[in-house]
Amino acid sequence: MDLKSKFLITGGTGNIGKYLVEASAKAGHPTFALVRESTISDPKRAAIIESFNSLGVIFLHGDLHNHQQLVNAIKQVDIVISAVGGDLVAHQVKIIEAIKEAGNIKASTIQFLPSEFGVDVDRANAVEPAASLNRTKVEIRRAIEAEGIPYTYLVSNGFAGYLNYILNNFGDSFSASPLSQAHSIDFDLSLSQSPITLRILANKNPLVP
Repeated sequence: MDLKSKFLITGGTGNIGKYLVEASAKAGHPTFALVRESTISDPKRAAIIESFNSLGVIFLHGDLHNHQQLVNAIKQVDIVISAVGGDLVAHQVKIIEAIKEAGNIKASTIQFLPSEFGVDVDRANAVEPAASLNRTKVEIRRAIEAEGIPYTYLVSNGFAGYLNYILNNFGDSFSASPLSQAHSIDFDLSLSQSPITLRILANKNPLVP
């Protein structure tokens, strides 16, 4: 019997996370999404939640700041993928702590994929503000390695959407206004079709059973 690895995805309703959840579920993996109760009832997230329900995604209530909820969630899975935003990257130490307590490590069955989705932070020479975020990601990498947690770092390099955001907000203090269609770049970089995403989640990575 072919047993698929169980995935837990944090930040699963975000801009990147929603594609990871979808790809995992469509690849046949039992897929768990860690979400706040307020997210489930948020009208703005209704379409995403409905889509996840149709794919058989299992919702686990919790967040990075509730240690016991994290531990309970991690005990149910084999692989943890973090897709949290930049403001929560440093808080991934809480995931590391929860993995240690969950005990899955003893069987060497659990992997942690921290929120990267950019340049290789161990080799990049960035300027601010990216440099500060990169330093935080480096610290998370070292913490994972120090604890002996099996890991995979996904280095996808930059997304055109980030540059598009900057261009559309240039001179406006980079305010969070909607992206203008006038400067959109007409090509498909949908993460749901990303070879990296599918390679990891569709069992093509030899590290993923």
